[in-house]
Amino acid sequence: MTRMNRRGLLSAAPAIAIAPAALAQPAIATLPDRPIRIIVPYNAGGITDIISRATAVGLQAALGQPVVVENRAGANGTVGTLAAARAPADGTTITMGITDTFAINRSTFRSLPYNDETDFTPISMVTTVPFALMIGAHRREITDFPTFLTAARRQAGALTHASWGVGSSSHLAFEFVARNQRFEKLHVPFAAQAPGMQAVAAGQVDSMMLPIGGANSLAVDNRARIIAVAYPRRVELTPNVPTLTELGIPLATGLWLALFAPSRTPAPIVARLNQAMHEAARNATTLEVFRQQSGVPEPSTPEALASFVRAERERWATTVREADIRVEA
Repeated sequence: MTRMNRRGLLSAAPAIAIAPAALAQPAIATLPDRPIRIIVPYNAGGITDIISRATAVGLQAALGQPVVVENRAGANGTVGTLAAARAPADGTTITMGITDTFAINRSTFRSLPYNDETDFTPISMVTTVPFALMIGAHRREITDFPTFLTAARRQAGALTHASWGVGSSSHLAFEFVARNQRFEKLHVPFAAQAPGMQAVAAGQVDSMMLPIGGANSLAVDNRARIIAVAYPRRVELTPNVPTLTELGIPLATGLWLALFAPSRTPAPIVARLNQAMHEAARNATTLEVFRQQSGVPEPSTPEALASFVRAERERWATTVREADIRVEA
């Protein structure tokens, strides 16, 4: 059994895009006349925060009322997600859920303080962003994936890799590569994406699997190199970087992000928020930020999101069960 103390393997299935379904919509309600909060269960500077702030711009324009982002980080997203679950179910507090908080945590935590299915009502899918394998510039001998493998295999456990938490999608994606290619490494978990990136850029940690927008922000300043993309296809942001599938590793995935409201939120309010997300997906500012992160807006119906997340929960449960991973809270 692999037991991981808090502060594996990833399914090789590709990210699933959700198209809007032509379903009858419930009546649409007007939201209470006060600011809307999006609770982000991670620190500022990471992909969840970046996408949430861009989404807030589009939602504010669509709703005609202030939309603010509140960062409530801790315990791989559980602190903020629990706060969102306990918020009033009137549409004024929603959360940006991601792969970790709504699909992985229920399988890796022995005791999760929230139920990602019964404590929330789906609103809409937002986007999916590709993962990239990034190497710090201080590892000058690592110029591509073959030289990465050579370095990783040279001395067992000498290669270090950052993630935004034990049992996170960042951790498990790298774990998949290491197991598939049979090399040992030293995992260095951080509380969020940004501190992990900073550690790689400073030469304190060698590598990280993270959303490609963050990796590229370091690569353009020559503080890191992107040597592979863990996505079903090459990414426009880095067209010359091969996918892991091209390199013979069956890993093609990305981090998905979606909006959820507390359970018992009335259907007409959910419908209004869903309508606003579809409008936000056409907002020029929102689109530009998504583009910088290689994300494409994927607004969906609540029903389509619910179906997608159910499949993701099952996929991750199987992965974690087969790898026998446990996270001690």
